[in-house]
Amino acid sequence: MIKDILGQSPELMHLLRTLPMIALSDASVLIQGETGTGKELIAQALHFESRRKDQPLVTINCAALPEDNIELDLFGQCNATGEVVHRGRLLAAEGGTVFFDNVESLPQSVQAKVLRFLEAGECQLQGCHKIQIVDVRIIAASSADLQHLADGGQFRRDLFYRLQVVPINVPALRDRAEDILMLLRHFGRSFAGSNAVVRYNKQAEHCLLTYAWPGNVRELINFCQRMALLYPGKAIQPDELSPQMMPEVAADNQVFTLPPTGIKLAQVELDLIEQALDMASGNRSKAARLLGISRDTLLYRMQKHAL
Repeated sequence: MIKDILGQSPELMHLLRTLPMIALSDASVLIQGETGTGKELIAQALHFESRRKDQPLVTINCAALPEDNIELDLFGQCNATGEVVHRGRLLAAEGGTVFFDNVESLPQSVQAKVLRFLEAGECQLQGCHKIQIVDVRIIAASSADLQHLADGGQFRRDLFYRLQVVPINVPALRDRAEDILMLLRHFGRSFAGSNAVVRYNKQAEHCLLTYAWPGNVRELINFCQRMALLYPGKAIQPDELSPQMMPEVAADNQVFTLPPTGIKLAQVELDLIEQALDMASGNRSKAARLLGISRDTLLYRMQKHAL
């Protein structure tokens, strides 16, 4: 499953190198990242690389839990004699992995019970005081700032710390710009079918490299599918992209005017690179996007200035 996570940027490669080690543990994992970055794919990779791979992987979308009886859905129900008459989803995961997706949406009314489940594997089913013990591994994912929610009281702080024994932060696609062209080619081939693969000229490539991709990899996949359907085998020009994918023009079409005394171009370039790196907190992919150049070009110019 790890091989299904595509990318060769330093940010992603570091993450992929750690996944096999994390998978061998039974420690709880909290995966955080923007929507569309592939958090569920990482959760699946952790399960299928673990010793539990032959047991169930039960995915619970906390944002879609039934409002009327969440405890029944999660934990299940017993009759008066203690016999299980309805196996909740946590019991159904015995020996395997439970993946709480969108865990920030877990209602506070059941967070205490979920915390107890995480700590001791205990499930108290409706209709009986008998405790069921379940052996599962817990993985959770959130696109929200769970630390901020915990600090503000919208999410139990003890549950947050119990979930994030091993934290994983998935980088946004805009922060690994060197993966964009590789992903475009991969999914372009996937959706081409019997048609020729969609291509992009240099100007269109520049637009796609500097676009922020707010929907991340999921948005890129949908984009590739749309291009394969509408423009099979064609070399895409910038005017065939959606308007929001066009590079932003400087405010008020600002033009930089050369002062009468002239400038030292090399020093201006150096200053701009340093400012971009500072604004991007050292992230070279983000700095390159701020400067409207590729990461490789930025690295070349950094070398030139001995940065």
